[in-house]
Amino acid sequence: MTDAPETAFTPEAHRFAESSYFEDLSLGQRFYIPSRTQTPALFSAFQLASGDNHPIHYDRPYCQARGHRDMLAHGLQVAIQAAAGAGVFPHVLGDSLIAFIEQSSKFRAPVYAEDTLYPMLEITALEPGRTTGVVVVAVTIHNQDGVLVMDGEHKYLVRRRPDAAAGD
Repeated sequence: MTDAPETAFTPEAHRFAESSYFEDLSLGQRFYIPSRTQTPALFSAFQLASGDNHPIHYDRPYCQARGHRDMLAHGLQVAIQAAAGAGVFPHVLGDSLIAFIEQSSKFRAPVYAEDTLYPMLEITALEPGRTTGVVVVAVTIHNQDGVLVMDGEHKYLVRRRPDAAAGD
């Protein structure tokens, strides 16, 4: 115990960090997302959530008869591995984040059951507006062998710093 006076708790103060605004971001800034192994349980959960019941995603003999070494991951199952909320990006933005407004994905190589995926976000463009800005983020996902399995882009609408927006 300390004799220091206790600051009153408020849920608003319980956050990862102070909010970063559009002006605080920079080109080339990278945001790590923890790796995740694509277990059969994740395949089943995604199949249940999406309703996609094609046997390429759950029937090993079917997959192997078509030249795949194991069950093939759903494309959207791969894309969601780059969900920004799985890393620090939206926590760094905090209250300045308004919306996730766009995404694209290009699937470059197959992802199989038990592959481990390593997502990364990197700011590639900052498009200022009067009171907001669009943050363009390159998305890459590599597998455990260093193979690029997916790339694409996300766009986020972010508030400008109130004093900066007033000056425009």
